[in-house]
Amino acid sequence: MNNELIDFSVQNQIARITIKRGTVFNALNLQAMRELMDIANHCGSDPEIRAAILTGEGDKAFCAGGDVADFESNAERVTVLLKEMTTCMHTAVSRFARMNAPLIARVNGVAAGAGLSLAACSDLAICTTKSKFTSAYTAIGLTPDGSSTYFLSRLIGTRRAMELYLTNRTLTAAEALDWGLVNQVVEPQDLDTTVDELAEQLANGPTRAHGGIKKLLQMSLNDTLESQMERETRCIVDMSTTADGIEGVKAFTEKRKPTFTGK
Repeated sequence: MNNELIDFSVQNQIARITIKRGTVFNALNLQAMRELMDIANHCGSDPEIRAAILTGEGDKAFCAGGDVADFESNAERVTVLLKEMTTCMHTAVSRFARMNAPLIARVNGVAAGAGLSLAACSDLAICTTKSKFTSAYTAIGLTPDGSSTYFLSRLIGTRRAMELYLTNRTLTAAEALDWGLVNQVVEPQDLDTTVDELAEQLANGPTRAHGGIKKLLQMSLNDTLESQMERETRCIVDMSTTADGIEGVKAFTEKRKPTFTGK
């Protein structure tokens, strides 16, 4: 893929996605959001991708959100610009959420605005002790986008999400862990090793089952107990006929470690 602002590569069935706008704290302009959408479409369509890592360039910022300078320079068409940006961003989030491969947010610094949304929509998130998290939207008189009003409240609860949005409170890494926004906090020098080991573990797992879990959890708050249990029944039945489901059961009975292929 010919990307200028977001680096994308796949190795050992792990996709690596890096926002390359370090000079502006990896803020996303329209072009970057278009590239992210294209990458997400590819990740969701390639069965060889069994885990993905999303991060930002450098060691200061994961993603500072949308490029606000673009809003000012395009003031006469800002409504059209925002519609274009959110269309691309929201499509990317949807594709990441629906793909089987788990997405890991490698939060290497500040996550603000749409960057907070990207951290929240990821399936797992690991940050450093220097990472910080903030909404930032109302600081410029705007409302959230990028899916955070969906995912953030599910992670940390409506009351705390409301606090972040209304007060623009900045969470430290320790607070983000305590609130349930991230899964793990590590020292900056340990971030790569920790994230890579997790990605390798996931890439060697039952990828279709991972996708089924993602789908079940996303739908768990939208319906009744009985409807959700029916989805669980259908999903586990489907997984039992996959190559990985058959291998997993066989390996358990043979008292050995299963070898999953993602099929």
